[in-house]
Amino acid sequence: MILYTIVPEQLIYPIDDRVYAKQKIVNCNGIDMVVEACGDSGYSIIRILSSDPQHYLQYQPGQRVWIH
Repeated sequence: MILYTIVPEQLIYPIDDRVYAKQKIVNCNGIDMVVEACGDSGYSIIRILSSDPQHYLQYQPGQRVWIH
């Protein structure tokens, strides 16, 4: 099905809020990031909340981190 509309896709096909309930914002080594908990007490990076290019060389989305 093709929809020809100016309405954003998120309004037509809303994402379930349970997806966002698993995510939280943490600070890892001075870098704020959105992470999602994994099964083995680690976290998977969803998004890095920084505009500093050096932070993206240290961490990448999808990378697993352990936060104490």
